[in-house]
Amino acid sequence: MADGQHVQTLTADAHAGSDVLIVGAGLAGLFLALKLAPRPCIVISPAPLGQAASSAWAQGGLAAALHPNDSPEQHAADTIAAGAGLVDPIIARLIAEEGPARVRDLIALGVPFDRTPDGALALSLEAAHSHPRVARVAGDLAGKAIMDALVAAVHSAPSIRIVEGVRAVGLLQDDHLNVTGVILRDSAGRLSTQTARETVLCTGGSGGLFQVTTNPPAARGDAIAMAWEAGALVADLEFVQFHPTAIDIGRDPAPLATEALRGEGAILRNRDGTRFMESYHELAELAPRDEVARAVHTERTSGRGAFLDCREAVGDHFPEHFPTVFAACKSAGIDPRVDMIPIAPAAHYHMGGIVPDFWGKSSLDGLSVCGECTSTGVHGANRLASNSLLEAVVFSHRIAERLRDAKLPDIRESRGHVPDALPHDALQSLREAMSRNCGVVRDAAGLAEAAGLIDQLREQHGPARAVTSAGLIVKSAQARHESRGGHYRSDFPETGEPHRQFLQRPFKESVPS
Repeated sequence: MADGQHVQTLTADAHAGSDVLIVGAGLAGLFLALKLAPRPCIVISPAPLGQAASSAWAQGGLAAALHPNDSPEQHAADTIAAGAGLVDPIIARLIAEEGPARVRDLIALGVPFDRTPDGALALSLEAAHSHPRVARVAGDLAGKAIMDALVAAVHSAPSIRIVEGVRAVGLLQDDHLNVTGVILRDSAGRLSTQTARETVLCTGGSGGLFQVTTNPPAARGDAIAMAWEAGALVADLEFVQFHPTAIDIGRDPAPLATEALRGEGAILRNRDGTRFMESYHELAELAPRDEVARAVHTERTSGRGAFLDCREAVGDHFPEHFPTVFAACKSAGIDPRVDMIPIAPAAHYHMGGIVPDFWGKSSLDGLSVCGECTSTGVHGANRLASNSLLEAVVFSHRIAERLRDAKLPDIRESRGHVPDALPHDALQSLREAMSRNCGVVRDAAGLAEAAGLIDQLREQHGPARAVTSAGLIVKSAQARHESRGGHYRSDFPETGEPHRQFLQRPFKESVPS
């Protein structure tokens, strides 16, 4: 079938419905909206505010050099080391230097970060950090606590208008390819347009493209697909981080057992109780996430199973120290005080995305990007634990600094295209194929199988966003003939010379005047 049978086109006039339109209501979107004040903005939230964002599920916390013995230089060095040769050192230094101030901003907004008895921030150690620097809340409630504080602040901010219950499904562009807003779809399937002088995508990641994920189901890389189709530069799409310790209890999405548990001394064991990480990496349980995820994957596929043993490290303190993990375990009949927790690797964070400059501006005029849908260069091939929330607040602040007092241009008449959504059964087939063939371990045959299914789905159902974003991930994985960070090729196990992969849809040869 031709794509045209599966695509609708909408047009919008030259009237700007808002100065700044923020698409997404997670940490990046809400922090940006607050930082823009007093400039008015509209925030698009697919669900009631605070209920559909991955940010609220973040357990570990926010990394920043907040201890007197720590420094931004050390934090940047750890970020660069974890990123397996692909981290932009300037961006790493930028977020490390600006991080402490953004944590203070969150404290001022009312986020109740854990404190030591003397009132200092209680900082935890996570994998591949050289120093305890992760600010957290009640052990594993950082994301929820941060989002609760932001939602309360946003509701009382006169400059912010929230539009709930609609999802962005396409970008509007004028004849010069400037972005002029978005096309929205409501719960009944009705389409409408929302124009703006500046559009900011803060829509989260792509984990929902995989069968086992810790992300909200709707996080399927839509922003990447929309931006790529509009002609924006994207990068690093092959680099998907698989969290090694999702709780394996058959739920979609899978609950997460935070990395802070291993920071507290929890041990990875197989079914017979043997501790296995020491035979895979010298840092054992605190090795970089990609190393731990592959070890867990190997133990599981070999039939030995994989479990997180917190009985000695946390024990009776579990309910108060890690309430989210404890509740998830108990709901499945597991008591982590006396039982080992069954685990599996799960798609958790997408290092790849839309490329911004230092101030969050994409390669398309009128379009800024922030949060997990971006590829700023700070995560490289393997994100350092708890750097995602940090990146979101640092770049939200920088976008706000650029836009708050800027003279934004008027917009022209524009149009946008919306493909049909992928039917449920087809989406599940895609997710299963992505986990099997483009997951923790990849090879040419598996990637070709995934690419073949994607071509078939595109032929049957048109250029659905999930098909486009999955196709770009698979294409990037096929092109990288090495193993690096979150991208492991069993047929190319060695690491070659470092290089990033950038993709851009070709522009039309001539642009109408």
